[in-house]
Amino acid sequence: MSSSSLVDRIDALLPQTQCTKCGYEGCRPYAEAIASGNEAINRCPPGGTEGIRKLAALLGKPELPLDPQRGEQAALTVAVIDELHCIGCTLCIQACPVDAIVGAGKLMHTVMPDRCTGCDLCVASCPVDCITMAPADHDWTPAHAAAARIHHQQRQDRLFALHPEGSALAARTLSNKARVAPRGADDPDERRHAVADALARARARRARWGGTAST
Repeated sequence: MSSSSLVDRIDALLPQTQCTKCGYEGCRPYAEAIASGNEAINRCPPGGTEGIRKLAALLGKPELPLDPQRGEQAALTVAVIDELHCIGCTLCIQACPVDAIVGAGKLMHTVMPDRCTGCDLCVASCPVDCITMAPADHDWTPAHAAAARIHHQQRQDRLFALHPEGSALAARTLSNKARVAPRGADDPDERRHAVADALARARARRARWGGTAST
């Protein structure tokens, strides 16, 4: 079996949530690491014990318990944005690996639940803590995984076209960055001021509604 076909077969068994909990930039890089023989098969919490079983059968390796340092297997969730408190900073849009969040700078964002993989990468990115993970109304199926793979690859292709010199997802994501505010487009200090202004607006808004914004 060629190395490329082995990677494809391993990747087909991964859930395509692109959550990075395995320690890699996405499911495909993790599949490549497994295929090289340099990585364990038990680093994917969304895949859980069933995913480990399938990988072990494919590779002729013993089944292992899920690596607790990678997290725990849990029921599928989807991101939900409290649109009342969204400040339109676009950071969650940048963090989402499958383009499941729509919106624009200084405008309210919203999540397309059918596209969300439950990766929760957007939660930590939100400066005003207005994103939560809620139980999904469906199970994660092979059809969802196939769609997520396509959405992720489309995003990767777009980012690479804009920023071909960078191979790391973190570097390419900079090219996907929607502006926090027009004045904060290029200068780091201006960007910090723009975010600070957005936070101030969020705090004022939450104060009016009897809540508090995180700093």
